[in-house]
Amino acid sequence: MKNLKIIIPLVCFLAFCSLFFIKSIDDISEHVTLTYLTTGNIPQNNATEEILKELNKVLTRKANAELKIRYVPWDQYIKTYNSIIEAKDGSVDLVCTATDWLDAWPNAQKGLYLPLSRNMIKRNAPMTFATIPQEHWDLCKLDNKIYFIPEDNYAQWINHGFMYRKDWAKEAGLIFGIHSWGDLTQYFEHIRKNRPNVIPWDVKGLSTDYTAIGYIVSKSDYIPLEGISTTHMFGVNKQKFNRIYSPIIEGNEFIEYAKLMRYWASIGVWRENFSETKNTDNRKEFYQGKTAVDQHHTQTWYTIVCPRMTKMQSGSNCSFFWFGEERKNLTRTSITHGAMAISAASKNPERALKVYDLLRNDPECYYLINYGIKGKQYIINKEGYREHPVGYDANKDSFDLNFWWGRNDNLEIRDSESSWDKYDQITELYNEYAIDSPYTNLVWDLTNISDEVKKLNSLWNEYMPLICFGKADDPEFYVQRFRNELKQAGIETVLNELQMQLNSFNAKK
Repeated sequence: MKNLKIIIPLVCFLAFCSLFFIKSIDDISEHVTLTYLTTGNIPQNNATEEILKELNKVLTRKANAELKIRYVPWDQYIKTYNSIIEAKDGSVDLVCTATDWLDAWPNAQKGLYLPLSRNMIKRNAPMTFATIPQEHWDLCKLDNKIYFIPEDNYAQWINHGFMYRKDWAKEAGLIFGIHSWGDLTQYFEHIRKNRPNVIPWDVKGLSTDYTAIGYIVSKSDYIPLEGISTTHMFGVNKQKFNRIYSPIIEGNEFIEYAKLMRYWASIGVWRENFSETKNTDNRKEFYQGKTAVDQHHTQTWYTIVCPRMTKMQSGSNCSFFWFGEERKNLTRTSITHGAMAISAASKNPERALKVYDLLRNDPECYYLINYGIKGKQYIINKEGYREHPVGYDANKDSFDLNFWWGRNDNLEIRDSESSWDKYDQITELYNEYAIDSPYTNLVWDLTNISDEVKKLNSLWNEYMPLICFGKADDPEFYVQRFRNELKQAGIETVLNELQMQLNSFNAKK
């Protein structure tokens, strides 16, 4: 009895404290402003602000919160993005991230994202929690802690390739279109010879991120792995999943690519002084019939470029040659290609989760952040497609809220302009050949090799512009020189470390 007199009050006190704690978590009586960090250039008109104002009315009503947007411009976006979240100064709350292009794992390892318990997510983002299966949460874990929320209910294909004109391809004798790098070269040769006023590919600057690896995956069974380097120079072979290698230092594909780029430069596929030309806009010129290709990914092709080409270049039949097509080598987009994290320095992490839950799942919020204001940015036509209303002016009415971290196929409305027939046709093909990335949930620890990785990335930035655009007089010699420097910088040390981590991961499976 004496013990009960002590225990009962203690239990009551603890229960009271527990209720107070729960109330403090769920309490939204105080209005808060959250900052959402996203990639993209700052909008130049007022439409985004108008939409955000309407969105904030809804968020205030449903979560007593409002949203500010902080943009990371595309120019040197990785450096800018990392510097913002590394500051840990409480200036951002919701943080866009990705395991393949936005350093999600390295930043989680640095403690820049808040670890999210299942209970915290379930309480504050119940709609999201209920729709994400356990195996998807597992892909977002480091040391058994969840660090971000995957965009796992949105079908997308962001594999890169070349958009081209099928009417011009037929002129070049490519009746069935372009399906190899040899076909692409034949197409460029034809353009160069028969359309002197057209620059086959009017590249701007020294972008080298995609074509080199695109060529290699087209000519081999190479699968680049995420989370090591944005250069994608490390990966495995589809036939040998257990061996890490770099096609940049072994095999002939990279040498053959360098030779081809030298040939393209010699026939004038791009301007000789392209790197000094600041004002070229290849896509705009593609619409105008002044260039023959545009290089980007599948989703850009069927949603933006193909519809515009149909209007501006009637009969062009804009088509897509995808990297890997020759060997049917294609890896599905990871569900963490787009993901949302909470900054470790956020002052309102629970409210940030509540707002994310609404942005991802609440129709009113979802349509505002993704489609804009109904009647101004979009209407729904008789067929159920989304389209711009009469009087829509892109210069005044287009917007950029860039919510690429929680899109939801349950709420998506197909737009009337995208080339859905082409999309359905090519995705049927993709689904036949595509495989899942074999090591999506392998979190690489770069601690012991970070210096070497930095040196390798620096060498990549030094050598690749010359290789990718045919500026090296002797491509084979230049590639060998590049390989020698990569070895001196420690690429074999990196490969050995990665191989040990891969072996350990496989042993635990």
